[in-house]
Amino acid sequence: MAKRKLRIRDLTLRDGQQSLFATRLDQKTIDALLPDYRDAGFYIMEVWGGAVPDSVMRYLDESPWTRLRTISDTIEGRSLLSALSRGRNLFGYVPYPDAVLKGFYEEAIANGLNVMRIFDALNDIDNVRESIKLINSMGGIADGAVCYTVDPKPEKQESTGGFMSKLKSMFGGAKDEPEKIFTDDYFVGKAREMEAIGAKIITLKDMAGLVNPLRAKSIISRLKAEVKVPVDFHTHCTPGYGLASSLMAILAGVDILDTNIWWFGGGSAAPAIELIYLFCKRLDIEVEANMEAVGRIRDKLLDARKGLRDFDLHKDNMQKPFDPLKDELPAEIAALFDSAISFGQAGDEEGLLDACHRIEAYFGFPKPNLLVKEAEVPGGMYTNMVAQLKALQAEDLLDEAMRLIPKVRRDAGLVPLVTPTSQIVGSQAVSLAIDRKKGNPDYSNASNQFISLIRGEYGKTPVAIDPAFREKITGDAQERPYDVSSYKKPENPTLPEFDNVNLAKDNKEYLLVELLPNVANGFLRRRRAEEYQAIAAERAAEDTATTETDELANEPITGEVLTAPMGGRIISVNVKAGDKVSKNQVLLVYEAMKMENDVCAERELTIKRVFVKVDEVVGVDAPLIEFQD
Repeated sequence: MAKRKLRIRDLTLRDGQQSLFATRLDQKTIDALLPDYRDAGFYIMEVWGGAVPDSVMRYLDESPWTRLRTISDTIEGRSLLSALSRGRNLFGYVPYPDAVLKGFYEEAIANGLNVMRIFDALNDIDNVRESIKLINSMGGIADGAVCYTVDPKPEKQESTGGFMSKLKSMFGGAKDEPEKIFTDDYFVGKAREMEAIGAKIITLKDMAGLVNPLRAKSIISRLKAEVKVPVDFHTHCTPGYGLASSLMAILAGVDILDTNIWWFGGGSAAPAIELIYLFCKRLDIEVEANMEAVGRIRDKLLDARKGLRDFDLHKDNMQKPFDPLKDELPAEIAALFDSAISFGQAGDEEGLLDACHRIEAYFGFPKPNLLVKEAEVPGGMYTNMVAQLKALQAEDLLDEAMRLIPKVRRDAGLVPLVTPTSQIVGSQAVSLAIDRKKGNPDYSNASNQFISLIRGEYGKTPVAIDPAFREKITGDAQERPYDVSSYKKPENPTLPEFDNVNLAKDNKEYLLVELLPNVANGFLRRRRAEEYQAIAAERAAEDTATTETDELANEPITGEVLTAPMGGRIISVNVKAGDKVSKNQVLLVYEAMKMENDVCAERELTIKRVFVKVDEVVGVDAPLIEFQD
């Protein structure tokens, strides 16, 4: 009988660095890793998608297309390259029409992409249908990902007549035990629907790490029995289940397992391949990877991690070095691996978790994050919230915002927390924390994307949204799905300051404008400035404008002032000194936690002066506009 083999999808260059280091791994560092990656023999390397296209432009001033093309050219087809796509939303925050999906997928495949992992944050199959069809038609591999999430906890039941009672009335069940929504049947049913419309791989995508070991075995076993395509398991270690649940997925017969390499594994990320290798060695399962090449990558990743120290939440308590091919384990630690397998085979979840936690503790991996476990959020969402609140100098709001995430999620129809809903819900939880700190009613400030989610523009939520809540947030109790026929392609403006060249010079760049307009605009302007050899002149003009603005800002404030309800970056300023504005007119738009927020006039007013400009970052309560007396 042939030896069983386990295929590996390496996440280090995308999800690993996103979950642990806020997606700050630069191209120079990646280039140094690629020769060894070419030899590593991974079935799939996840290298693109998720936060990468946004972050490499926003924080590293690099091209997402260059990253994909460079990796593809170096790997030379020895591993399949995959990206993560949000289905109808792609990498953006609005649903796109089919023509945009088609154009994007064509460019991605032309630049070296092989596998597109396609998911929808609401598990709305209609939102992934066209993407699966298009990827297959272009010769790519459509990987249909079902997003795992959990039912509300019984102890979070509100008052009689509250959210849990509404679930009971909608789905039946005893008063003290509401009907379960996210059952094995729910996830397997979604997987079968994806397979039926053409998915060539099915992934159980546990972005928050909430799949406990017995549940992982139950769902993976069902998937292996009921779908014919390969089954992949993706999880994170944040709440403490990841390693044990991955072992149970292996025992249940999973075909592909998502892992990271040692220094980029564990904690908020997926399990380390080195630990999975040790388990598989004891189970007589061949891990399809060249572990010597993995070791060379591991050595280089240690220096890479040291270079990411500013974004490393565990920089002062890193795991100890370890090479599974050379280092001998102490007898008591080796016994823990054997015990974990025995507990897993016996279905003893408590024993399995204890053994896995002791293994992780021995090597120095982070302990389970109980705050994340309680709030039921993905690790990447958590680390992004930490990084962005730190940038806004509002770290004191983190704990309260985390506690408010489950409430916002319930109000929003029990959406799974994965991009973009994780960002939308997380940002709104921060807004609620600010509202409560100021003594304002909940949802006094709702982001444009949260309003769109509640309106119905992102698709069908797992549980219907209370019409009264929808009316409170959107002004209309009626659900209003997004009409893609109303989509307007963004302009590709000419830039007079750079001899009237277009902002985007080719289709790849225009797609960045289409999908990530705010960050792409600045990124491409910098490229055009470089090409025109006018950087110095442009900076001088900006310095002059800044000086004039600073002088004006130093004058005493005598009139009524509009202040920032929360920290963020100014996206647009729609008024100037002397303008007369009407009630509810949009004065400016700012971005906080990647969400856009309109700031409107409360009544008829006249603008005296504007204190901010586009791309400026402001803190909570910073003055934005002064009105005339």
